Amino acid sequence: MIPAAHNDGIGQAGHVAPGAERPRYRSWIVPTALVGVAWLISMWAFVQVIFGGQTFEVTVYEWIASGDFTITISFLVDELTAMLLLVVSTVGFLVHVYSIGYMDGDRGFWRFFAYLNLFMFSMLLLILGDNFLMLYVGWEAVGLCSYALIGFWYKKPSAAGAAKKAFVVNRVGDFGFGLGIMMIWVNLETLSFREVFARIGTLDEGTITVIALLLFAGAVGKSAQFPLHVWLPDAMEGPTPVSALIHAATMVNAGVYLVARANPIFAESSAAMWVVAGVGVFTAIFAAAIALTQNDIKKVLAYSTVSQLAYMFFALGIGAWTAAIFHLVSHGFFKGLLFMGSGSVIHGAGGEQDMRFMGNLRAKMPWTHVTMLIGSLALAGIPIFAGFFSKDEILAESVNRGY
Repeated sequence: MIPAAHNDGIGQAGHVAPGAERPRYRSWIVPTALVGVAWLISMWAFVQVIFGGQTFEVTVYEWIASGDFTITISFLVDELTAMLLLVVSTVGFLVHVYSIGYMDGDRGFWRFFAYLNLFMFSMLLLILGDNFLMLYVGWEAVGLCSYALIGFWYKKPSAAGAAKKAFVVNRVGDFGFGLGIMMIWVNLETLSFREVFARIGTLDEGTITVIALLLFAGAVGKSAQFPLHVWLPDAMEGPTPVSALIHAATMVNAGVYLVARANPIFAESSAAMWVVAGVGVFTAIFAAAIALTQNDIKKVLAYSTVSQLAYMFFALGIGAWTAAIFHLVSHGFFKGLLFMGSGSVIHGAGGEQDMRFMGNLRAKMPWTHVTMLIGSLALAGIPIFAGFFSKDEILAESVNRGY
């Protein structure tokens, strides 16, 4: 029901041809309302799974049946899925509401909401699928939507170039991910999460390491880790609500989700775990250093996202799975807050994004000042704010594990 709600919203937002006259509210009211319905269903599922101890598995139909190769359209809601549903649906709904005002007056208003709904649908398909092929379908759909949204203002050469760059760079990682899925099938003859994780221990460590590293290649591209980090700062060419959705709730979280979901595979290979942790440590320092040199308010936040995602990968690499997801959840909310706050600043500054030309905004935008301050304190890991607790958990786990 959750993905279906978004699918209906896509049709409602985009069923009128470009240039047709119609009340503007029709472009956003149904898509946003349906995202709200999806949020309510997600919250119900979250409570049932996290507090009720339930797990939901639903098979819709048999998608592919060719010899021994069988794939079903089926969904799984366990603890990991429930946590991601919380982030994706909540931040996604808030971004939809925010976009109503932010994108008002844009000629592509209806198109924007159609793309935004499709983006949400793709991410939910990615996290709800119960096999690697469904995950891959959602994974590629997220990449397509990011191309459409980053290049939303396609008449700007910089936006069109940024969209192509994001699409091409992600294909590099996705090629590795696809090979990893093929290796899983060749060696285990199944793509079901449950069956793969039950059988992975029957393979030799070398094969497991290759599979894990190929899967990680996909995560490196999607979550913008070194050396495939180059697309994310350019993605700031898209509208600010897109930046909030990509950085807080959807695309970049997909790589972290993949490694967390496939943790039984990674746990069988110490070499793969070292690679994940090593890439995380290097990228965290590297991206944070680059952020210090930026003047564009959105690019500072973009590089901070790369650094925070790297922090999550470090946690995954040392086996601190819970701490990594804890930080993913807290980061999703405060980074979404920061990006939407930056959009308010950009609007208030007449479209200016260079921080060197900004000043005394606290007096003119007091509410934005308060929200940006809260988000910044959380990002910095100041005590009592969410970022402090999630980052502290990763540090505590690293010390307890002897790293």
